[in-house]
Amino acid sequence: MLRLIPRRQLLTVLGALAAVTGILTPSAVAASTVTSTSTTDKVTTTADIGPVSPSELHVMTFNLRYASTSTPNSWQQRRPVMRELLRAERPALIGTQEGLYQQLRDIQADLPPYYDSIGLGRQGGSRDEAMQIFFDTRRLDPLEYDHYWLSDTPNVIGSQTWGGCCPRMVTWIRFLDKRTGAEFYAVNTHFEAFSADARAKSAALVLSRLPNFDPDLPVVMTGDFNEAAATGQTVYDRLVTNGPLLDTWTEAQTRGPLYATFHGYQPLVPNGPRIDWILTSSQVQTRAAIVNTFNQDGQFPSDHLPVQAILRIPAI
Repeated sequence: MLRLIPRRQLLTVLGALAAVTGILTPSAVAASTVTSTSTTDKVTTTADIGPVSPSELHVMTFNLRYASTSTPNSWQQRRPVMRELLRAERPALIGTQEGLYQQLRDIQADLPPYYDSIGLGRQGGSRDEAMQIFFDTRRLDPLEYDHYWLSDTPNVIGSQTWGGCCPRMVTWIRFLDKRTGAEFYAVNTHFEAFSADARAKSAALVLSRLPNFDPDLPVVMTGDFNEAAATGQTVYDRLVTNGPLLDTWTEAQTRGPLYATFHGYQPLVPNGPRIDWILTSSQVQTRAAIVNTFNQDGQFPSDHLPVQAILRIPAI
């Protein structure tokens, strides 16, 4: 006979299991059923992470897959799933990749009204994909921001000198955490998919730019790096293995099951390559990390899975 366990009791068991094993089921990270209302919708979804403690920051990196009218998986089909996911999870900081201007406006409209965002199309203005950073204004106050391009002429809008399919860029913001008083830099990027040489040069440029920041302030880097997060991979070795940054996935005290973060609308691949990363400087601690597999009746919000982390950023 099947005996149903009350949800609260089940979450207690899962939490205890996570404490013993260090492996998280989504419900053991947080159990937050979020109900949101607007003039057009009502969202009720159990978040994998959702709200976190006042001393922690919930961060997400998410390649949105650019908006397209081609079916299956058109933006019209994916938008309601994206809305459900983001309104349930509500990270304080979301580093996105591939978003197009109208698509980003849709996401802005679908998020709660206290979210804002900063970004620029990689061809300038609203043209082409952006590295848009969304943030909860109740928590984060942007103090300064800028953009640069992954090329030999990084200050030239739309510049592309290393081959590959298209211009690549970085958007960064210096934030004040109004809850903790901490300041930090959020750096968001999307490395080249078709040229290993361009990725290697991009990693070198990003590292060369970090000293331009206030050296006392932590850094949180989100991105689609188009390489597996593994020792022996060029970008990972430059940024993490032999570099100054930490991988929140490996640093996390607890984490959920690993899946390849690019799925291309095909069946998910357990323990597959993780090409979407959240990296930090050494001052930051990571309590938990997950790969979010949310979908509705098999419809995923993107061809990538979002990666989320719960961070502790010290006030200097």
